[in-house]
Amino acid sequence: MDNVLFLKLGGSLLTDKTAIEMVRLDVLTRLAQEIVAAQQQQPALRLLLGHGSGSFGHVAAARYGTRNGVATAVQWHGFAQVGAAAARLNRLLVEALLAAGVPAIAMQPSASAVCAGGQIEQMATRPLLAALHAGLMPVIYGDVAFDAQQGGTIISTEEILTYLAGALPQPPAWLLLAGETPGVLDAEGALVPLITPANFAAIRPALHGSRGTDVTGGMATKVQQMLSLAQRYPRLRIRIFSGLEAGNLQRLLQEPETAVGTLVRAGDFMNSGTPLQMKM
Repeated sequence: MDNVLFLKLGGSLLTDKTAIEMVRLDVLTRLAQEIVAAQQQQPALRLLLGHGSGSFGHVAAARYGTRNGVATAVQWHGFAQVGAAAARLNRLLVEALLAAGVPAIAMQPSASAVCAGGQIEQMATRPLLAALHAGLMPVIYGDVAFDAQQGGTIISTEEILTYLAGALPQPPAWLLLAGETPGVLDAEGALVPLITPANFAAIRPALHGSRGTDVTGGMATKVQQMLSLAQRYPRLRIRIFSGLEAGNLQRLLQEPETAVGTLVRAGDFMNSGTPLQMKM
């Protein structure tokens, strides 16, 4: 199979995380249209789409503490409630994509994912591969999962994409992360154009938690996960950018090398004599 591009639409982009189950319908509709436009320009584009839970799953998860384990009847009821909330946002996104002309199909992680100690040990990939072969766009999302050690847990979209990067026939060349900020910002609020193992320690103190409720760790955790993923697959490049700026998503789907937002990669180009804002 040709290389697949991974895209994550952040929960903070799709929803208002300071409210409860408040979706940004205008943003949702525009992003779906930008995906369609990119596919029309590049019919060979194969896209695996993931999204966060935002004010849907995260609020319920915080109430029941699902990320840290599930044991009691009340906690299992919460487990089911979190899964239902995450699925509601997934359904809204899939419907918006279908309405725009994208043959999107939901892939529910909790239906097959098995964890141990909060880490994904296995998850079905054959249906996802079949969808890609058929020209469909699989849509996965952060979800609950059964856990051999702690009963149940929550797996983030980044954790699922990290697992899939190693489970598919070949890892993706690009992972695009669309959020509500221009990229990763330093302590002064300036954009950090490049993050590598060489400069992450200096940048990390400036990375605060996400706005609103986020049981999976916020920006610091996500950047750490992405840097680890890039180190595992040195050819993989990850771009963190704003999906609120109209046109960004379409442009990056067509040309991921466009210097927009923050680039995360294993290689260190900071001492190469090449400007950080170059097209990578």
